[in-house]
Amino acid sequence: MRVIALDAEDDFDGWREGVRAAVQDHVAPERIVWRVGDQPGELFGSEAPATASAANFTVPRAFVDLARKAILHTDRERFALLHTLLVRPGLLDDAADPLVRRVEGLAREVRRDIHKMRAFVRFREVVEPDGARFVAWFEPDFHIVRANAGFFMDRFAAMRWSILTPEVSIHWDGATLAEGPGATKAEAPDGDPVEAMWQSYYAAIFNPARLKVGMMLKEMPRKYWKNMPETALVPQLIAGAQAREAGMVETARTKAGGNIEAAWAALREESMSCTRCPLHEHATQTVFGEGPVDAAMMFVGEQPGDQEDLAGRPFVGPAGQVFDRALTEAGIDRGTIYVTNAVKHFKFEQRGKRRIHAKPDAGEITACRWWIEQERALLRPKRTVALGATAARSLFGKAVTISRERGRALELPGGGEAWITVHPSYLLRLPDPVARTEEYARFVADLKSAAHT
Repeated sequence: MRVIALDAEDDFDGWREGVRAAVQDHVAPERIVWRVGDQPGELFGSEAPATASAANFTVPRAFVDLARKAILHTDRERFALLHTLLVRPGLLDDAADPLVRRVEGLAREVRRDIHKMRAFVRFREVVEPDGARFVAWFEPDFHIVRANAGFFMDRFAAMRWSILTPEVSIHWDGATLAEGPGATKAEAPDGDPVEAMWQSYYAAIFNPARLKVGMMLKEMPRKYWKNMPETALVPQLIAGAQAREAGMVETARTKAGGNIEAAWAALREESMSCTRCPLHEHATQTVFGEGPVDAAMMFVGEQPGDQEDLAGRPFVGPAGQVFDRALTEAGIDRGTIYVTNAVKHFKFEQRGKRRIHAKPDAGEITACRWWIEQERALLRPKRTVALGATAARSLFGKAVTISRERGRALELPGGGEAWITVHPSYLLRLPDPVARTEEYARFVADLKSAAHT
């Protein structure tokens, strides 16, 4: 066995010289023991200096870039994995190869950690005898601190700063970068005079309509929250987002003689910038509800279709025509009801020039449920009719079986009466004319029951 000693966990240059020597001496990867710093060596291994018998050979630039990142990982096998990959014919040619995928996975995790450090380091001012120094505490997942030092030197070139981490600390005095031992969080300052101002600003610009908790947690895991002044506010901002918006709606409803129209208009305007789920990225626009704000009945559909997405109004396409005809036969004037959808953006699959309707998933329904609740809180309809399973799930917060609950009054969570029936588009999809006629008659009967019971 050959033992190759490296100076540190992120010693790429040491690994490179050591692997060059191993390749020239024809030492297979499985015959190498990589030792970092003061780690104990193999009992019967012979230690070779990292620069011994350095070979002159070249490798693709892509491999060098990959290795520089993968070396920074904490996987104990990373040195051997890279050596094995280096001596294989074809190197990175087969992207599906398990070894290539594993090493690229290590590099990908490192790149993500590098990005997190750049995004989430927060400096706090410390006054020293020779002037102000800005100190930050950070806990990286991998050995990225030295590799990231250049970014902070460039970005904060005129500032004296220190970044403390458990493994190593780096210090910049405006001209020279110095390295020190690892630290503890207790050695870092906790707050400074600017922080309260920053928290006030963050709270003021926090927009609950744009809140996507799942995406936020993916991009900014909770482990970083305790070290960032603004994220100390996040839990209470999330918890209070709906309550604050509901309060705004209620205030608008009751003040100035109960100007519900203004409150509804403000709510609709806010929905136009909603990014709670990814559907907004491809839809033409938000399709909000419409109808009198003192309507006694609210009808909730699934989502806008192709024509609704283009027009910006609910139920104007083929299903809307069926709905209008059924309302008339049920003795309901559409001009007296409020019509909306469980999901406010059109979800579709592109097939050539056509956009084919796609069913919203549970996450999209949940993300948009907030808007339905605000519409109901504002209008306070006597009856709410769910058109289809998606609408029922939105209103009740869980999956509902239409065949079991259809045709009877139900109590909504938080109060209010609800009825459940099929969506008009269901009638359009029935291939059998006889079945379509029968189901349409049932649909009209459901509307009559909801309106006149």
